[in-house]
Amino acid sequence: MLELEPYVFFYGKCEEALNFYKGIFNGKIASVTRMKEAPPEMAAPPNWGDKIMHARFEAPGVAFQASDGGPDTKNVDGNISLGLSTKDESEATRVFDKLSEGGEVSMPMQDTFWNAKFGVLKDKYGIEWFVNCDKS
Repeated sequence: MLELEPYVFFYGKCEEALNFYKGIFNGKIASVTRMKEAPPEMAAPPNWGDKIMHARFEAPGVAFQASDGGPDTKNVDGNISLGLSTKDESEATRVFDKLSEGGEVSMPMQDTFWNAKFGVLKDKYGIEWFVNCDKS
């Protein structure tokens, strides 16, 4: 069985972002490989030794892989958004509110024509989230 796990780059703020999500989703950082653990031919600058080369985040119903990227990688808007779905309105509101802290809400949680509460935000790390609460 295959499972899709998005790979998210945080451009130098990966550990901070993972800890942020850990609190929201009641999750854990399941694995971490730091830049300083790479073979010598892949060595990053000394000030990047503790940055994350690869990590995996796990929470009930949420899993993704993550990295700081490289020291020369520039943060650019991508063509991906992450969607969360639930039937629990209080949980949808809680997660939406926590993700939006320090970020930007482009569509507040609201009733929709598809019988759901739905909201869109970009968190403080530049990740766009769609939060959908099905009311049926």
